Amino acid sequence: MNNHYKFINTPLPYSYDAMEPYIDAKTMWLHHEKHLQTYIDNLNNTLSEYPQFQNWTLEELITNIPSLPKKIQTSIKNNGGGVFNHQFYFSNLANPALPHPTGMLSDAIKKEFDSYSSFKNLFKAAALSVFGSGYAWLVVNAAGQLSIITTQNQDTPLQLGMFPILNIDVWEHAYYLKHYNLRSDYINDWFNVINWNNANQNYMRCFDINI
Repeated sequence: MNNHYKFINTPLPYSYDAMEPYIDAKTMWLHHEKHLQTYIDNLNNTLSEYPQFQNWTLEELITNIPSLPKKIQTSIKNNGGGVFNHQFYFSNLANPALPHPTGMLSDAIKKEFDSYSSFKNLFKAAALSVFGSGYAWLVVNAAGQLSIITTQNQDTPLQLGMFPILNIDVWEHAYYLKHYNLRSDYINDWFNVINWNNANQNYMRCFDINI
């Protein structure tokens, strides 16, 4: 995955039907090939006239939006965020998947939320609470603790100084072909395709632990 201009839409590490029956192949294809591609194209178009920012990483662009020219701040926020959020979402899917967290992340979830079952209930409630479009996230906050947050549209935890561990996309395009307006059913299915090994690596990387 390249991380600076020109950004490209790298292939997924699995086939579009790999998440069946939980996420349908047509949704995966449209989500990756159309929605994510549009964010990438828009981001590249925005940066094409600003060579001084073309060697910045995606994370640097997102976390330094206030220092960018005002003319491109909104585009970087929306399109840069769209690229980051989607790439992160796709990277944390797997099928077959482990039924529960693993490693240090498992211990941290039990410590912070008492149990995985409790975490699932809280995370689902957060994902359902997003009005309109956005994401629910498991993050490590500034205090070094696990926290569940939501973001609107294509905002990211990076802008809040938080380290993302896991996210679910609750824009309607992520689930409408299969689940129509039933976001709750989509969330239930998503819990079956969480790449807990990758999420655990994200957690360990947050604390610079060798993986």
